[in-house]
Amino acid sequence: MTQSTPFKRILLTGAAGGLGKVLRERIKPWAQVVRLSDMADLGDAADGEEIVRCDLADKAAVLALMEGVDAVLHFGGISTEAPFEAIMQANILGVANLYEAIHKAGVKRVVFASSNHAVGYYRTTDMVDASMPTRPDSMYGVSKCFGESLSRYYYDRFGIETVCLRIGSTFPEPINKRMMTTYFSYDDMVECLRCCLFAPRVGHTIAFGMSDNDSVWWDNKHAAFLGFRARDSSAKFAGKFPDTSELAAAADITTIYQGGKFLLDGPQYR
Repeated sequence: MTQSTPFKRILLTGAAGGLGKVLRERIKPWAQVVRLSDMADLGDAADGEEIVRCDLADKAAVLALMEGVDAVLHFGGISTEAPFEAIMQANILGVANLYEAIHKAGVKRVVFASSNHAVGYYRTTDMVDASMPTRPDSMYGVSKCFGESLSRYYYDRFGIETVCLRIGSTFPEPINKRMMTTYFSYDDMVECLRCCLFAPRVGHTIAFGMSDNDSVWWDNKHAAFLGFRARDSSAKFAGKFPDTSELAAAADITTIYQGGKFLLDGPQYR
């Protein structure tokens, strides 16, 4: 394998989602073929692409999806709070089907798009690292904790290496005060994923996806060996969100805890 295309085929799940659309073009240099998967329409395949529509809750379809794959970027599933039944199908059953298919196909490197909402019930005054217990802020967060635990099992049992990337807020720019801390630029996200895939060994690693922001809630010391160095920062957007520290006495649950608005959304049952 060459440095320019170290993988024969990378699978990107959730390719029709917001981050999937960003990654679709940017990960092409990493593989001879990028297999794109989603339940939604992905349009026509470009050069170097394969498109496979797949419901992750369909075990047989997921087994077929994994044929010939060398590495997986798992961004599929529901990315916000939703009724538990929907999250169970997409984020819990879906990831269980995915890892069983990964095992049967002999895939050895996975990046699992976890979320900061796996630890959203830590206070904004806390500094959180990967050795600390999960504290999900929502059913969505619970599903990400499940994915992290399941990937740990598949590493311990079968040696499947996974980086669980607890993504902060990945948008063109922060849209509220909280995102000044959780901001993770597109360029930094892509470079972080490259490090996760190219590192010689990752074992089972939990990393926090964030840019080099002035305000920090997460300590990436346990993932430093990946070699990722953020180049962007939310600091350039500081003028959009004037300092409101004097209002701290009036803070509510969305500012006391790291999860923000997710703390108000669940649980939801039909």
